[in-house]
Amino acid sequence: MFSLMLGMVLGFVAVTFAAQPSETELMKQAKITKAEAEQIALAKVSHGVVKSAEIEKEKGHLVWSFDIAKPNTKDITEILVDAKTGKIISTQTESPRDQAKEAAADKKQN
Repeated sequence: MFSLMLGMVLGFVAVTFAAQPSETELMKQAKITKAEAEQIALAKVSHGVVKSAEIEKEKGHLVWSFDIAKPNTKDITEILVDAKTGKIISTQTESPRDQAKEAAADKKQN
């Protein structure tokens, strides 16, 4: 019985991870490089510094997601750049409280 349950759990985990494309697979689909997308994002935030960057599927698009910090504030500006067209999909300012909520949600997913 235990081995059957373990097999079911491991099978579910394998299917869950198989359904999510790897970063390498996503990068192969992108027409805009990370460097190009970063320049597009930084042009939107004056004096910004990229704190993190990743490629992901979000809001129905393949995007480069950048968290950009600005001097004299603890807020982060999250900018999503379409990895196929280079257009900015979303610009959102996140307070430290918003950042903590997002980190907790990400931790639950992983």
